[in-house]
Amino acid sequence: MISLVRRATALCVLGAALAACGTTGAERAPRPAPSAPAPSPSPSRTPTPTLAPGPAGLTPVFEHGPRTDGTKDAGRDGKPVALTFDADMTADQGPRAASGERFDNPGLIAALRELKVPATVFMTGRWAEEYPDEARSIGRDPRFEIANHSYSHYAYTDDCYGLPTVSEDRMRADLERAYTAFEKAGVPNPMPYFRFPGGCYDKAALKELSATGVTAVQWDVVSGDAFATDADAVTRQVLDGVRPGSVVVMHCTRSAAPVTEEVVRAVVPELRRQGYRFVKVSELVGAANGHA
Repeated sequence: MISLVRRATALCVLGAALAACGTTGAERAPRPAPSAPAPSPSPSRTPTPTLAPGPAGLTPVFEHGPRTDGTKDAGRDGKPVALTFDADMTADQGPRAASGERFDNPGLIAALRELKVPATVFMTGRWAEEYPDEARSIGRDPRFEIANHSYSHYAYTDDCYGLPTVSEDRMRADLERAYTAFEKAGVPNPMPYFRFPGGCYDKAALKELSATGVTAVQWDVVSGDAFATDADAVTRQVLDGVRPGSVVVMHCTRSAAPVTEEVVRAVVPELRRQGYRFVKVSELVGAANGHA
């Protein structure tokens, strides 16, 4: 059963990263949210897997896929695991980017491509505005899928690692504003998946977003890459936590997660040696539907 209390599964080091997202700044008013956060798929495309609404019609929450070895899943060998990367940039961090702070990580994306690792990138709208070429490149690469991490990276609950908060009456508009930013950057077909900033949510937030049709995606493995400087320690934490169907949360921000590329280059071959195969979140969600 999906818990309706705010999640606090992230490690303290992740909390430190989220607390560094800055303070509230002036924002232009978001456009009103339509009935769905993303365009409907064309008739030629397979519908994207999503979860059915939770109790009382609340936004469903996904944390991991079925704990299966995957050998009988569509004839594919290997235990599935999804690496996910939060491309964090808050609404008020423009001056920091202008002064040279890097919230992107091209080396990480290049490593994923080199290693042929599918991945899901949870991107804030502000990140897509700051790095439109990179957002478009990731979004147009079939190896990746882009999902929604809000526009502002402000929390959807109070008391979430010191993040500024979005009021209930603006949550849906903040989510939709991110999809607008993706569209302007040229990102095709962003996924109907949403990751709460800080991973913090409650029943009110799930209720407010229920009309958008998104599936909220959390995780069951915290990498600890935020602000980490010891790549070996982060690598061990990932390897110790992964199980079949796991969703691993990492970051795609050089300034806040400088060792992530090194961790990926160590984790990927070892997990493959252990019989894992890398998948996007959509495959795990689809598998969860098949096991309902």
